[in-house]
Amino acid sequence: MKFGIIGAGATGLAAAYDLSSKGHEVKIYEASDFIGGHASTFQVAGSELEKGYHHWFTNDTDIISLMDEVGLKEIIEWFPSSVGTYQNGKVYKFLSPLDLMKYTPLGFMDRIRMGLSSLQIRYIKDWHKLESISAKEWLIGNTNTEIYHAFWEPMLRGKFGEENYEKVSMAWIWGKMTTRFASRKNILAKEVLGYPNGSFSHLFQLLAKICESNSAEIFLSTQIKRIRGSNSGDVFMTIGQQEKEEAFDAVIASTPSHIFDRLTEGLSKEYRSKLLNIEYMAAVLIVLVLKHPLSDVYWLNIADRSVPFIGIIEHTNLVGSERYKGRHIVYLSNYLSEDHELYKMTGNELFDTYLPHLKKINPDFTADWVKEYHHHKIPNAQPVVDTNYGKNIPAHQTGIQNLYLANTSQVYPQDRGTNYSVAMGRKMAHLALLNLKNE
Repeated sequence: MKFGIIGAGATGLAAAYDLSSKGHEVKIYEASDFIGGHASTFQVAGSELEKGYHHWFTNDTDIISLMDEVGLKEIIEWFPSSVGTYQNGKVYKFLSPLDLMKYTPLGFMDRIRMGLSSLQIRYIKDWHKLESISAKEWLIGNTNTEIYHAFWEPMLRGKFGEENYEKVSMAWIWGKMTTRFASRKNILAKEVLGYPNGSFSHLFQLLAKICESNSAEIFLSTQIKRIRGSNSGDVFMTIGQQEKEEAFDAVIASTPSHIFDRLTEGLSKEYRSKLLNIEYMAAVLIVLVLKHPLSDVYWLNIADRSVPFIGIIEHTNLVGSERYKGRHIVYLSNYLSEDHELYKMTGNELFDTYLPHLKKINPDFTADWVKEYHHHKIPNAQPVVDTNYGKNIPAHQTGIQNLYLANTSQVYPQDRGTNYSVAMGRKMAHLALLNLKNE
């Protein structure tokens, strides 16, 4: 069988690995000049580093199993995480549930209420009941407005933007929190996170190498211009600048939904409507390389909306600075619509906008701590998971015979990540083969 795969990220490479390992002909087309998709890397201090922060939870079993399968499980290292929230000029740590009692932006009884509501979320089994209710409505109804405004609203607003945060489904909060709960051995234990020694690029490079050894071909900087089905069941793709049309037994596309809509002929009106109903936020990162640590927290949520970014992820507070020649790696994170003024800024403009706020986190910080910085934009990084989102997700089977869609908008209710992308890619490979066998 001959398979076409659009995208050389975690989904596309996982699908290609399974298909090529079974002896099938596989061609992978990637519009960028690199592999890895949202988890692609660049060089810092002689080491590879993800353009956007990444880690694994202990229950990310699909990608951990794949690492084991290809002989890389031994490079996964596990570290105790540290989480905090910046509010009212102070960093509050949340290393254990007991730290909630020290969160003085809330009164004592509100801290109790917030802790009980987190336990309530932890023990919800049927998340489908949460789909039709917004996170705002559920959180206010099960705590109060003071707790919502002090803790939850700033994060939802920062993650999904002014225009979207009030419509985010409580099912998304459930998926986010249960993933984090699962990375703790018990309710009082610290969260444990995984990271591969040498970065995520080890997995992607090895998958590409295995695929190529199985005679798969990877075409970088190659755009797909058009996709169409046929009465025979073949799927035709128009490829690259020469716009050469080629036939495949099946095609798996990992493009964002609106791009898939633009490329594909013959989709039903109902399916197109679901594709175009998906809204995305872009991830915008400034990655700092510092002489000194900015804080002693790995994941710092910014609940103070006077600060123009929503998160500080200090990578070297998880994995240590020794692998980066003693430098400290800090991501300043934002999720923005592409028409937002911060999204439109150059790297220099964004750095200058962010820089004064770092002194709020660490009063000792000075600009000369910054040895270098990097600016990355990742379009279509975060689907907006609004109420009743599950009813509007486009199906993997697109309605065109042997054409499949597998992208982050279809990871639900869990938040998108490399684990779910790998699982989805392998699932699509299996489904495509099964359907071809049954034709």
